[in-house]
Amino acid sequence: MNTVRIANFSSCATDNNNSIGGLLSGGNNPSQGRKNEHKEKGWFRSLFVHKVDPRKDAHSNLLSKKEISNLYKMQFHNVKPECMDAYNGLSEQILQNLHNDPDYPCEIVGSWNTWYGEQDQTVHLWRFSGGYAALTDVMEKLKQNKEYLEFRRERSKMLVSRKNEILLEFSFWNEPLPRAGPNIYELRTYYLKPGTMIEWGNNWARAIRFRQENNEAVGGFFSQIGNLYVVHHLWAYRDLQSRDETRNSAWQKSGWDECVYYTVPLIRYMESRIMIPLKISPLQ
Repeated sequence: MNTVRIANFSSCATDNNNSIGGLLSGGNNPSQGRKNEHKEKGWFRSLFVHKVDPRKDAHSNLLSKKEISNLYKMQFHNVKPECMDAYNGLSEQILQNLHNDPDYPCEIVGSWNTWYGEQDQTVHLWRFSGGYAALTDVMEKLKQNKEYLEFRRERSKMLVSRKNEILLEFSFWNEPLPRAGPNIYELRTYYLKPGTMIEWGNNWARAIRFRQENNEAVGGFFSQIGNLYVVHHLWAYRDLQSRDETRNSAWQKSGWDECVYYTVPLIRYMESRIMIPLKISPLQ
C-alpha cells in the first residue's frame, strides 16, 4: 500500500510543479530536483542505517589485551563415533604431557566433548604465552617430538575432520582461569558481518557486567586466522537449569536489552555448543 501511494504522489508531482510534490522534485529546475532527490534518499537511508565511525587501527590492536601477549588456538576435532573413548584416552595422556613440559610455552586452557550442538566433537583451547613467536616455537619443537608425532598418526585414524582457529581475547572479558567443577560449558559462536567487530566490542564492553552474577563468564575471543569475523563466548554453568535461570535473569537488568538490540543486526549467523570437560581440562 505504501508503494502505491509513493507512486501516485510522484505522478501528482509531474502534473503540478507548484504542489508539494513539485517542490520536492525541484519544480522546473531539473538540477535542483536531482539535488533534493539525493537529499531525500540520504535522509531516508539514515533512518535504517546505524552509522559507525571508520576505525583508525586494526581491531586486533583496539580490542585485545595489550598488557599481555597471549595467543589462543581453538581446535575442533570431529571424531568417528566408535573412536571417541580411544581418542579421549590418547589425548588426555599426550596433551597433559605437553601442558606440563616447561620447554613448551603453551598450556591447555580447556578440553571438552560436545554434549549438545555438534555431535562426536572435541574442542581444545590452548594458550601460547608469547604470542606468535611462542606458537612458532611450539610448532617447531613438535616436529621433533617423537611421542607427539606418533600421537598424530594414531589420532588421524580416529578423526573425520578437524580445524584450528587462532584467536585473541577481548580486553574487557575475564581471563579464562582454572575452576573447580562440576560444570557444563557453553561455547556460543557468532559469525559477524565483515567490518562490525569494533561495534560488537563496544557494546559487549558495556554489557559484560550484566553476565557476572553467577561467575558464568569464562572468556571471550575473536578470530585472527581461520574463519574471520568470528567471536567465541565461553560460559560456565552448574547445569542446564542454572544456565536457563542465569540467562533469563540478565533480562531483568537495565541495559542488557540494549546490548541485544544493537548486536543482533551485526550477526550473520550463530551457534551454541554445550560441552562436558575432559579429565585433563583445567576448566572443570
